[in-house]
Amino acid sequence: MSEENPGRAPETGASSHAGSESGPSTGSGPRPGGRPPGGPGGRPSGGAGGRGKFFRRKKVCKFCTEKIDAIPYRDVRLLQGFVAERGKIVPRRLTGVCTTHQRRLTRAIKQARNIALLPFATRH
Repeated sequence: MSEENPGRAPETGASSHAGSESGPSTGSGPRPGGRPPGGPGGRPSGGAGGRGKFFRRKKVCKFCTEKIDAIPYRDVRLLQGFVAERGKIVPRRLTGVCTTHQRRLTRAIKQARNIALLPFATRH
């Protein structure tokens, strides 16, 4: 019986050693914290996994392509395309408008709001 006890001790020691190895190995995956690979929000970052889903075209400024210099504040139809449902001005990263035209667009939207052509916010 004394031979069995020493024989068991190395087995349990080896298994506890293997158990301690499995702990760090699970954390040393592709990303720390066990999160799936990809960008923020779990979206694929454009690698092999994200190629087939969506193709994002480079957004081009509508005003530059149509060579519009002055953005008229009276043209409510044009301005409404750059104002969200709740009345917020849509950011240029979503619309694709260049920086200079975004500034002019913002000024035109604010002018149209001040003379009551566009609403400041929607009613609930």
